[in-house]
Amino acid sequence: MFYVIGLGLCDEKDITVRGLEAVKSCSRVYLEAYTSILMVQKERLEEFYGKELILADRDMVETESDEILRNADTENIALLVVGDPFGATTHSDIILRARSAKIPVRVIHNASIMNAIGACGLQLYNFGQTVSLVFFTETWKPDSFYDRVKENADLGMHTLVLLDIKVKEQSEENLARGRKIYEPPRYMSIPTAVSQLIEIEEMRKQDILIPEKTLAIAMSRVGGGDEERIVCGTLAELAAHPAEAFGEPLHSLVIVGRRVHHLEIEYGESYAINRESWRNVAQSVYGCSLDS
Repeated sequence: MFYVIGLGLCDEKDITVRGLEAVKSCSRVYLEAYTSILMVQKERLEEFYGKELILADRDMVETESDEILRNADTENIALLVVGDPFGATTHSDIILRARSAKIPVRVIHNASIMNAIGACGLQLYNFGQTVSLVFFTETWKPDSFYDRVKENADLGMHTLVLLDIKVKEQSEENLARGRKIYEPPRYMSIPTAVSQLIEIEEMRKQDILIPEKTLAIAMSRVGGGDEERIVCGTLAELAAHPAEAFGEPLHSLVIVGRRVHHLEIEYGESYAINRESWRNVAQSVYGCSLDS
């Protein structure tokens, strides 16, 4: 059996009972280590699960799946995934490869950012398409995400923005020279994300992300208990806020849609940088009726 097991969002104890039982039955256990990060070290997972974990980077999962699936028709093999197994298309691909090889597959689900983002107080059924925001470079500033944000905005829906993670990435020079030298891990922060959004708005000029008129919610360490941070404000307020106030990575950002309910605004008010501004923009720009 090939198991694909979600680990949840925080630490070694977030795995489900069913997931832990499956891990203990496996002869090899791989830990996918590039689409997200847990808040604990690999050693703590190994101690809690009672199993040695084999780190599986992007190359292994995407190009060496045969090694991961080796003997999975006669043994139990597991791939552990931070969040939920279907949070990244990579995992769908390896499941399809297993099925094509006639290997039985079982997926064990867990919490992911896609549902845990509800901790910010916005109602999940009011979210539209999720978008990803990558690190800009001097020569590469992809803006296709803006079209998806606009489609959501036209419907009044919220947009979850997932921020870029750079793990085991090579510089252009090392890549060109074929040198297996990797850059230190980088995780996009809220200030970087907001700056890039504003930059694209200034380029597109479609008034979807006007800094002073767009409400947004910054999230970090979602599901992390005491380490979780929620900060609400306009994009302009988030841009001017101290970087350390947003907490440790991973960070996520939500663009609030115009159909926002007054209870959503009231929930976010306690996390607002400026409560008066949060309420005023909700009323004057979003047309949200609030009790005085």
